[in-house]
Amino acid sequence: MSRPRAATLRDVDEAALALPEVTRDPESGGRPGYLVRGATFVFSRGPRKDAVDPRTGAPYEVVLVFRCTAEDKEALVGDPGSPWFTTPHWNGYNAVLLLERDLGRLSPEEVREVVTDAWLVRAPGRLAKDYLDGLDP
Repeated sequence: MSRPRAATLRDVDEAALALPEVTRDPESGGRPGYLVRGATFVFSRGPRKDAVDPRTGAPYEVVLVFRCTAEDKEALVGDPGSPWFTTPHWNGYNAVLLLERDLGRLSPEEVREVVTDAWLVRAPGRLAKDYLDGLDP
């Protein structure tokens, strides 16, 4: 049995834009952020002094940020060998971080799941409920 193909930034883009009422900022090109009714649920950020590679001490280049629940954050960050992490800056915030270079450690299905979960956290309650209701057969 073969391993699923590695996820790419295109998978993040497609997963986010497939959800209801999502906008991409910027609309094309650049490092995107995804919003649902003005609330950001996934975005990328450049180097910060508080996000450094523990092996080299160099700031991480591009970090993807996904909103989540506190429970999901604990599970994702606490899983040994997981590519998900947090930094002191994100303590107390319901979000997990992923190095763009580690995106390929995930499958497109895993990306779709985490993007959808991030959207559900930030979408207005009625919109989220309608979306979930639409998934039921």
